[in-house]
Amino acid sequence: MVTKRKKKNIIDKFKEHPKDTGSASVQVALLTERISYLTEHLKGHKKDFHSRRGLLMLVGRRRHLLSYLKEQDPQKHADLLKEFKLHK
Repeated sequence: MVTKRKKKNIIDKFKEHPKDTGSASVQVALLTERISYLTEHLKGHKKDFHSRRGLLMLVGRRRHLLSYLKEQDPQKHADLLKEFKLHK
């Protein structure tokens, strides 16, 4: 579960300006955290198909945001891929 403190730390790390809470890079970072949490959950609960569907939806949303970032700011896209050890 992503706690308030953890979420604030993620936002502070990836924000682009002082009041930024919803830029694409922040959203990708938050989605990655939720994806890793759900992945660990599903390792112990193999038949939790509702959570699996939610995980697939989060992965799709993150992929869409990453492709948007690749078009708008390729350097930021590369930095995020490197930061989260994602490959594309």
